[in-house]
Amino acid sequence: MHPADTSAPPPGGGPACDAPWRGGWYAPATALPSPNFGARPHGTAIDLVVVHSISLPPGAYGTGEVQRLFTNALDWDAHPYYAGIRGLQVSAHFFIERDGRLWQFVGCDDRAWHAGPSAYRGRGNCNDSSIGIELEGLEGDRFEPAQYQALVVLCRDIAHRYPVAHIAGHEHVAPGRKRDPGPGFDWNALERGLDRPGIAFPPQVNPS
Repeated sequence: MHPADTSAPPPGGGPACDAPWRGGWYAPATALPSPNFGARPHGTAIDLVVVHSISLPPGAYGTGEVQRLFTNALDWDAHPYYAGIRGLQVSAHFFIERDGRLWQFVGCDDRAWHAGPSAYRGRGNCNDSSIGIELEGLEGDRFEPAQYQALVVLCRDIAHRYPVAHIAGHEHVAPGRKRDPGPGFDWNALERGLDRPGIAFPPQVNPS
């Protein structure tokens, strides 16, 4: 259990053994702190990574709108789609753009608002014990090689710092309510690249 990150990324570095981490902040990512976070319940083990997909407007990439959504800076009148999400306050720990660029919005020791009503491995409220990673994409579409490369490295580094035992999609922790990252996501590529036999994938995912 790591102490909560209740502020922006700390300056400077920590012990060499914590590289590439500065507290719960990941040095390779561009930090853009979100106000949408909270403390995790005391004693909670961070043992789940939840993979999502998002694009704003849906299917449009490189717009900067996801970053604005996660920092409560989205212009709700900028696109008709936004009328349906007006006032939404959400965040993820990380966002990976199509070219592999990595952003961080919430320190990993804190609780981001990404999973919503959810349950997995017999436990509810997945936000309490998970790290949320958003991939820029659309449900059902394919993702880019640069995104898989960034995701593998990120998940590996997360697993070095936190006791990750499970990786699942939003569709797995909120079945029937969410469908991302969807059938276009290659779970086998993530499993092979990560090469961590101790990390479990969803039962319906059969890594080769």
